[in-house]
Amino acid sequence: MTSLLDQSSLTELAERLVAAARRAGADAADAVAVRSVSLSVEVREGAVEESQRSESDDIGLRVLLGRRQALVSTNDIAGDVSALAERAVAMAKVAPEDAFAGLADTDELARDFPDLDLIDPELPSVASLEASAKSAEAAGLAVKGVTKSEGASASAGIGGMVLATSRGFRGAYLSSHHSLSMAAIAGEGTAMERDYDFSSALHAADLDGPERIGRSAGERAVKRLNPHKVATKKVPVVFDKRIAGGLIGHLASAINGSAVARKTSFLKDKLGERLFKPGIRIVDDPLRKRGLRSRPFDAEGVAARPLAIVEDGVLKSWLLDCATARELSLTTTGHAARRVSSPPSPSATNLHLEPGPKTPDELIADIAEGFYVTELIGFGINPVTGDYSRGATGFWIERGKLAYPVSEVTIAGNLIAMYAALTPANNLEFRYGTNAPTVRVEGLTVAGR
Repeated sequence: MTSLLDQSSLTELAERLVAAARRAGADAADAVAVRSVSLSVEVREGAVEESQRSESDDIGLRVLLGRRQALVSTNDIAGDVSALAERAVAMAKVAPEDAFAGLADTDELARDFPDLDLIDPELPSVASLEASAKSAEAAGLAVKGVTKSEGASASAGIGGMVLATSRGFRGAYLSSHHSLSMAAIAGEGTAMERDYDFSSALHAADLDGPERIGRSAGERAVKRLNPHKVATKKVPVVFDKRIAGGLIGHLASAINGSAVARKTSFLKDKLGERLFKPGIRIVDDPLRKRGLRSRPFDAEGVAARPLAIVEDGVLKSWLLDCATARELSLTTTGHAARRVSSPPSPSATNLHLEPGPKTPDELIADIAEGFYVTELIGFGINPVTGDYSRGATGFWIERGKLAYPVSEVTIAGNLIAMYAALTPANNLEFRYGTNAPTVRVEGLTVAGR
């Protein structure tokens, strides 16, 4: 295990690659090495269906000649770095110019690396993962009304990156991950319903217990039995906290610097404008301790820092890497992400919508008729117009209470209008990469029979 946590050889390799690129004629270069170790076990009906283990170290080199850039990558970390660097430089010489390509400026680079508590040094054994998955499945099958299991899975792993640049940046971090899930089926024949639950965390100690996950999956499936049809109408729609983060994820996609620069975002002209009700705040925080997407620096070595994307309902910032920042005449927000075979591009980290004052029950108490969504199906989002249309299942609301399960409906609206009509509850939990409390959105069309 110690060797998996020791990135010194990868750091030394990245530094040698950058030096080799400079010797080969590159004006600038950076190298990123990515370590990935994963274990997973899947069980169904008490038997192991699949067990996997994988380990890999991959490295990528980006070289720049003026405004021309090229990338090469390999998993042969014992190979000839000089040959790899020379190939990258040769490719850059014939690459088209990119006016916005380049490394991060020196004054933007991270100098301090805070301890974010990202690594759980003990990977569980395959036997331990198998036992957790079987316990989750057994708990789901024990719920009255559950007729079969769709399976349970447990996984764990370690991932991390090393970055070295010709401007003197050297940085590395590792994070662990653990997850557990179970899917249960209730009912018989054509009246079967399915639901699931899962938990994911960086540290095994932060995972929900397998019995709770299995029991929750089973109870969710049973509650969905005998769903009703509803007539098409416009009503308030309440998004359960398990899926409400998707609305914030759509926002993150729309404020991604790449989409803004290409003018393919429905929010491309909305910077500085009010999108949400007063008081609404949405934050991206890469420095949250034990956050699923936390990191001390981004994929260009830029210092990570919390960013209020929406403040008091007003859109305050795009998500930018260096290239999109240059294209938009702005400054990077430190949101570069990167694979070894691709250049940096903007990506959110730990994104969340801050909670409001009302409980979920209070949020629906005055709804005479509405829809409480627990699962969304499909990806019917138009990124250029913001039009929103997705299949959904959940529960019909009558006189402020959940009345009966509903399936095979579509909810439709436009994200700009939805954001303006959104009210968050007070039940925010940090369980995913993007998190939101239960939210209420007024005036969506629920299309049924």
